[in-house]
Amino acid sequence: MLKVENINTYYEDLQALWGISLEVNSGELVALVGPNGAGKTTTLKTIVGLLKPASGVITFDGKKLNKEAAHKIVELGISQVPEGGGIFTGMSVLENLELGAFVPSARQFKDDSLEQVYEIFPRLKERKDQQAGTLSGGERQMLAIGRALMSKPKLLLFDEPSFGLAPILVQHMFDVIGRINKQGMTVLLVEQNVRAALDLADRAYVIENGRIVGEGKGDALLSFESIRSAYLG
Repeated sequence: MLKVENINTYYEDLQALWGISLEVNSGELVALVGPNGAGKTTTLKTIVGLLKPASGVITFDGKKLNKEAAHKIVELGISQVPEGGGIFTGMSVLENLELGAFVPSARQFKDDSLEQVYEIFPRLKERKDQQAGTLSGGERQMLAIGRALMSKPKLLLFDEPSFGLAPILVQHMFDVIGRINKQGMTVLLVEQNVRAALDLADRAYVIENGRIVGEGKGDALLSFESIRSAYLG
């Protein structure tokens, strides 16, 4: 479904990604893990068009994305849940969710999508008229995921979904992501919580200093001594 081939990305004259290659097949949950500053978020920004690669090729369902605008990439079927959620705090929960259905192909399914989101996150239905800025951290993350689902994506990108959550909520968030994947959604998960991400993932890539340094099945990577010593203590 998604193929990233040898991309190099810069912030002005500073190179951030060096020859990154990865694949996500339809129905998979693939994790991209690594330490702070490794290039995880930059990789996602490059995929969704917020940054343009200086070289390399990104294809989605056979279509080259390199020169596509970010909103066109959403229309093609890629949605991202950004780090911290990125919700509109001055709007209601329902208004935030409805904004997610701005994509022309999603508008006609808005009511059905809302019910699906409320089924996954009953708390959002309870708070649909509440101003989003008054939600807890966990509820904001639920809202960000719900808004992304409203666009009817084929591929859902998560950028550090456990960021800022209380420990008691972290496992619940990973359970939700696993459930969404099992319902048929293809997922690319960027996450610092390496153990939780590898436990959940079908396959995973390890990124350090802007380069892919390892890949394999999630449970297999957990047994690698280099991974255990570097990320699991």
